[in-house]
Amino acid sequence: MITERAVARLVPEFLERSARLHPEKIALIARGQALTYAELDLRVNRLAHALRARGVGRGDRVLIHGDNSIDVAVAIWAALKADGAFIVVNAQVKADKLAYILNDSGAAALIADAVLAATWTDAVLRSISASPGQLRAVMVMTGGGATELVPRAVESATSQGVHHVTTLTDAEEAQPAHPPRRRALDIDLAGIIYTSGSTGEPKGAMLSHRNVEFASWSVSSLLEKTSDDVVLGVVPMAFNYGLYQLLMAVRVGATLVLERSFAFPLQLLKRVAESGVTGFPGVPTMFAMLGEMKNVELPDLSRVRYVTSTAAALLPKHVEVIRRLFPNAKIYSMYGLTECKRVSWLPPEDLDRKPGSVGVPIPGTEFWTVDAEGNRLGPGESGELVVRGSHIMMGYWKKPELTAKFIRPGPHACEVLFYTGDLCRIDGEGYLYFIARLDEVIKTRGEKVAPREVEAALEKIEGVLECAVIGVEDPLLGHAVKAFVVLDEARAGQYTEKDIQVRCGQLLENYMVPKVVEFRDALPKTAMGKIVKKGLG
Repeated sequence: MITERAVARLVPEFLERSARLHPEKIALIARGQALTYAELDLRVNRLAHALRARGVGRGDRVLIHGDNSIDVAVAIWAALKADGAFIVVNAQVKADKLAYILNDSGAAALIADAVLAATWTDAVLRSISASPGQLRAVMVMTGGGATELVPRAVESATSQGVHHVTTLTDAEEAQPAHPPRRRALDIDLAGIIYTSGSTGEPKGAMLSHRNVEFASWSVSSLLEKTSDDVVLGVVPMAFNYGLYQLLMAVRVGATLVLERSFAFPLQLLKRVAESGVTGFPGVPTMFAMLGEMKNVELPDLSRVRYVTSTAAALLPKHVEVIRRLFPNAKIYSMYGLTECKRVSWLPPEDLDRKPGSVGVPIPGTEFWTVDAEGNRLGPGESGELVVRGSHIMMGYWKKPELTAKFIRPGPHACEVLFYTGDLCRIDGEGYLYFIARLDEVIKTRGEKVAPREVEAALEKIEGVLECAVIGVEDPLLGHAVKAFVVLDEARAGQYTEKDIQVRCGQLLENYMVPKVVEFRDALPKTAMGKIVKKGLG
């Protein structure tokens, strides 16, 4: 059921509407603290005024550096209410990357966690050396503790030439409770999400208020989200999947339970039960971890009404785990990219009927596949996926050539299309199947091999926890297929390279069978749990 769309012209109107309709309802829960919608709106208004007082205005970027927390959520909304744009950077980034993003984005203000002072003070020094006068304000979040680090961090930032340095608490104090007067339009910049992709330096996907409004409506409607929902926010808000949990929850007036890590899954499941969570957004890596829990007493998770996954099509073993843990939950397997939030969703009733599919277009969008010349392809033919809709980003920040590669004019006047760089096929019923990134396709023995197809075969082998497939240079073949495999405890040390190759040979054409198999104890991952292939070899 797709709900009626209530249009908010600007993203901050999500918060103002929910604060008006549900003032006493809990908006955010984190680390034993809670804020009602009225309290959240009040804090946001005061911080927005503080940003304005420090020179942040229309179109200015506010960089927010920290783990999932109430302070980070407040900072995101305050940047928007100040007519600025948010940039959330994950707590795990190193100083050199943070400095790059500070300089590349031209951020006017930095709001950073005291716990991370060693990283961001170093980054601020590098940024000021490269672009003096650009960074006008630093505000330190102390909600995560480490308050003993605050004086040294403030002194360090001040000594480096930043004129307005304070704690978040002091910045909000004595500021007006009413919202600042806004001048932004819905076509203005609302946020930038930096992503490294598979290679290269970080690139910033620019999102307008219109992009965010449309995407949040589309996904909220297909999930039938309401103000009665309590949503888990464990995916970092530095990623669009985690960020939109905040945006969508506030849009509908739901409660968001923020968690910093999935490192201890049983404890997290207990908090899910205690908090009455109804929505559980996860990724395949999380579901794999849940599947490894053996002989433990699980809490009652019957209140969870939906589970979502967006990194890749859910494997049957992951679906089995979800159904066992969350007996009353509908399962939504989705596919998306930072540049357009979400592309497709698989209706729960199609999960068994369309294994391996990531579904149909999200409400209000279209997609199709094209060949190398841009011609539309028919059902079952593999080609580059093209997406059309109001959720397509404005472009990559300060990268016009890269933008022109992916964002191109459409056949109708004034429209743009997103050429995703993903190799996909669409079946006769319009259901999408992801095959590979075009730049990851391996050319070997005169044939093209999609790594995802080989990985799917490996995942069917009993005992394989996770895997990654890449192409490596080969003097005879040009490139050869190489597989990295992580085994569970029961199979570790029992399989040889030949064992894996024989089993793959039963499932794949001969040219697709990995020539090399390397066993690993673990594979490198992003903070969101996505396997990082760069550097494997």
